[in-house]
Amino acid sequence: MADVDLAALPSRLAYAIAAQARRAPASPALREPDRGDIGYGDLWHAIESVAGQLRALGVRPGDRVMAVGENCANLVALIFATGLCDAWIVNVNARLSAREIASIREHSGARRVFYTADISPDARAHGERDGAVPAQAPFGQWLVGAVNDDCAPEPVHADGALQPAALIYTTGTTGQPKGVLLSHRTLLYVATVSGRLRGLVPTDRAYGVLPIAHVYGLASVMLGTLNAGACLVLAPRFSAPALLRALREERLTILQGVPAMYARVLEQLGPDASPLPNSLRFAYAGGSPLTPGLKAAVERLLGVALHNGYGMTESGPTICQTDLAAPRNDTSVGHPIPGVAVRVVDAAGADVPVGEPGEIRVRGPNVMLGYYRDPALTAATMHPGGWLNTGDMGRLGPDGALFIVGRTKELIIRSGFNVYPLEVETVLNAHPAVTQSAVVGRTCGDGNEEVIAFVEAAPRHAADPAALVAELTTYLGGALAPYKCPAHIVVLPALPAAATGKILKGRLRDLAMQPL
Repeated sequence: MADVDLAALPSRLAYAIAAQARRAPASPALREPDRGDIGYGDLWHAIESVAGQLRALGVRPGDRVMAVGENCANLVALIFATGLCDAWIVNVNARLSAREIASIREHSGARRVFYTADISPDARAHGERDGAVPAQAPFGQWLVGAVNDDCAPEPVHADGALQPAALIYTTGTTGQPKGVLLSHRTLLYVATVSGRLRGLVPTDRAYGVLPIAHVYGLASVMLGTLNAGACLVLAPRFSAPALLRALREERLTILQGVPAMYARVLEQLGPDASPLPNSLRFAYAGGSPLTPGLKAAVERLLGVALHNGYGMTESGPTICQTDLAAPRNDTSVGHPIPGVAVRVVDAAGADVPVGEPGEIRVRGPNVMLGYYRDPALTAATMHPGGWLNTGDMGRLGPDGALFIVGRTKELIIRSGFNVYPLEVETVLNAHPAVTQSAVVGRTCGDGNEEVIAFVEAAPRHAADPAALVAELTTYLGGALAPYKCPAHIVVLPALPAAATGKILKGRLRDLAMQPL
């Protein structure tokens, strides 16, 4: 696929919806479980209406508009309307704590905060706690917070395509939220490429369960689907029964998720599940590492190849993706998407030989504008020539495909040897008693570290944690070098995770420092 012509992209996210509304106003853009289909014409009218509402509420170009919610049509309309006003959307998942939401509101300096109370009890609770009041929304009601008179608008870029569209907060591996600035052009580029790589056409129906508050759900799923004129079947949050019901009843043709989501479905159905009748032509896993065993099990269940990919918030998010026309039988994340370049380098910034691990750097129109109000971190992350230091470790295969090894900051030094947590996690996750796992290091003196593994057991194996630890210890001893084997294996009822399913390793590192 050829690179996307940047000059041909709309200058605002919303203009992509306007184009679809002119082309086929009655074609379904969104579908909500209790509302039915919303056509592109109605969605565009809703966006224009919300843009007028924002201006009436004192939102100015360069302001930040914060949305606390879960996936719904009102949230979609608010995102596009905010960009239409040259303001920035600050998407926040309602499942965050009050402290986390307050921290993001303060750092972003949001002019107004909207809460999608109709669809999310958590959003309603946050709004009521913050004194927000009911207001008319295009598809029901939402709660709107008081105006922030201390908010100072940021400068508006002369080129609308380079104007920030979204300020997305990510914890990364540090546990401290970072505000990533993504422009209209970056998001539209990723949306356009994502749609083409999936071969999207207007008759497609994609499952919109990944949180739109996260860049994966925003750019690849929501924007990619709507930019192509297809239909997005919205779900406020994931559950295995709801996904199975959607596969049966909604004629889904596109399914994008994270590995933990697919693991939950397999867990729900049990080990002897028969292949599921469905209308899928494309399934994809991203957001965290995909293990060979999970990939094979999902492909047997769904009857289609499970594609893999790699990205991060700072790259809008997509960096690599496997080829729709050439599914892989390994867990490579594929080749860089069109227009994006990838290097694997050593500590000095020199390219490493093929097959050798190194740090991944990325350059292309998908790369962020920078971190909001943090020029020092931006300078440390962006290298000369426009190269983004991802902080991830990878290696290139002989055909140029990328394999993820792990995070630079997660590397464990054990008795002078490098231990990549992903390698240990891959072996653990292949065991039938393990739903998912996470491996962290614990300092034990003299610059040495211990390997600590946290495991979430499959329901049928959770009754006796001690027996499971003994079984896994023996299993790992036969599969890994001694220095890679965990000093401790801890069985938890559930691993701490973000709404996207991403495991929060910062919390596990804190737990590892306590007596085990």
